[in-house]
Amino acid sequence: MHWAHRVADRFPDGHLHGNLCGFDPVGPAVDPADAIRRFLFALDVPAHRIPADPDAAAALYRSELAGRRMLIVLDNARDEAQARPLLPGSSGCVTVVTSRATLTGLVAVEGAEPLDLDLLSTDEAAQLLGRRLGSDRLVDEWEAVTAIIERCARLPLALAIAAARAATRPHAPLAALAGELGLARNRLDTLAGADPRIDLRAVFAHSYEALSEDGQRMFRLLGLHPGADIAAPAAASLAALPLPETASLLAELTGASLLTEHTPGRYTYHDLLREYAAELAGRTDLDDALLRVLDHYLHTAHAADRRLYPGRDPLALDPPRPGSVPGSFSDERQAIDWFAAEHPNVLAAVSRAAAARLDRLTWQIAWTLRTYLGRRGHWTELTAVIGIALAAAVRLGDPEMRARSHQQLGSALIRLGRFDDSERELTRGLDEYRTIGDLVGRARTHHHLSYLFEQREQPERSLDHARQALEMYRTAGHRNGEAQALNGVGWYSTQLGDHHHALAACREALEIFEDLADGPGQAVTWDSIGLAHFGLGDHAAAITDYQRALALFRDQGNRYNEADTLTHLGDTLQDTGDQPTAQTAWRQALTILIELRHPDSQQLQARLEGHTTTW
Repeated sequence: MHWAHRVADRFPDGHLHGNLCGFDPVGPAVDPADAIRRFLFALDVPAHRIPADPDAAAALYRSELAGRRMLIVLDNARDEAQARPLLPGSSGCVTVVTSRATLTGLVAVEGAEPLDLDLLSTDEAAQLLGRRLGSDRLVDEWEAVTAIIERCARLPLALAIAAARAATRPHAPLAALAGELGLARNRLDTLAGADPRIDLRAVFAHSYEALSEDGQRMFRLLGLHPGADIAAPAAASLAALPLPETASLLAELTGASLLTEHTPGRYTYHDLLREYAAELAGRTDLDDALLRVLDHYLHTAHAADRRLYPGRDPLALDPPRPGSVPGSFSDERQAIDWFAAEHPNVLAAVSRAAAARLDRLTWQIAWTLRTYLGRRGHWTELTAVIGIALAAAVRLGDPEMRARSHQQLGSALIRLGRFDDSERELTRGLDEYRTIGDLVGRARTHHHLSYLFEQREQPERSLDHARQALEMYRTAGHRNGEAQALNGVGWYSTQLGDHHHALAACREALEIFEDLADGPGQAVTWDSIGLAHFGLGDHAAAITDYQRALALFRDQGNRYNEADTLTHLGDTLQDTGDQPTAQTAWRQALTILIELRHPDSQQLQARLEGHTTTW
């Protein structure tokens, strides 16, 4: 509309403007025949010359525009059928159609050029508020202004309504309005008014009511999704529909501007629409749909975890609920890509399940995140999600779940440098495993205790725990655990200077990992073998070992261990006198550690600064 006013002087024969009321919350949409009659009146056509037949009137309308250069604005069109009869046949005219619908038919058939308008930027939103409230008021309460912008989801109408409320209460602080908008359940009430045109709920309702019945149901159910965006399989699980039908409904919602495909195959809508959708969802929708989508994330994440870490003992899961659409993966890369896109949603699923007191689901979904978050170095997120799982296990009164949670929490806390807290959790886990007679669980906990004491620079205690883990894994016949413990024995032996024994233990571990086709196990063992060769003075072998480990870690997306091995490689290269290549390896490791916000980055940066003045 702003553009139309700016360029009006380029159209010497004038312009026509029609509000088609396609999404008007008060009155019905304008019939195209009525709009044509009004335009003909505006073109000075006498009433007696206007045919009663709609097609004849449309033909007269196009004849009147022939040879003229006019600007025609068709505002708030409901769909292509409403706008198409109002298009001129003359090439000298320009038509602008605004709509909440995408009107792809006009693009495909009439060659229209689409222009999607996004939400306002934060600066644009501030300008809108500033024009209505005055810049001084914004400057004085800038923190409240940014909160209002965020809580209005940068939606122009919501901001305009919020500005009107603030303007009518000039002596009330903006912080009060921000506080009202901060209560999620009240936001739509706060942005309501007596005039339906400025009642956000009424405006949303008009778009919602234009959907098909199935489209309305899909819109409601999407409001129950725990994450910020959603892919088609999760949406299909919410609705208990086949994927092709789900894709059609998502396209309908996208076409109605009630949903945005922000990246190919991934959909989202802003918080106010989400709240409106959740408000419409009934109790039955909530219970059934939530269970189906949580099942989708549990079974898909479990399948992805199995690809990332085949040697990890799997969960014994119940079959997915009818209507849930779990995913599957043909290789490790697909699993990594899925987790990269979906892990925020899986984290949100854990929180939603916990809030609904679905404790078994909470614990199980949290379990699936351990491998991926650990490899990416997301230790803070991992610690938080295991804490939620532990609370669920306590509520369930399940000693095995409690034991695993204590053990996993203790392991994650080591990475955050919280060694005392870690020892407390690992000791609790060990006691729980001993009580229930779980030898493999005890072995796994000793394995993590060995790593804890390594971080405390007590290699003798580390080796003792690694040997206890090895004995227990062998007694239990757990080959993957045996290989992990052998690698641990080798790693701590070489730290104590017993490099020949270390090499023998690690080679035995590698043989088992290769027999089990366990890529992650092979990667960490090659790194250990590299350290043993370095200790024996065989730098060439150590460099080869580290390069093998690096290739595997990179294939697995294991960022933290990649950085760790790069550091070891740099140490070896430095010892050979190849200082420039050593620094390159250290810099690569530092880049990863900084990305992971890992505290080891400070030590590595200090090392680099000690060897170069041009960092």
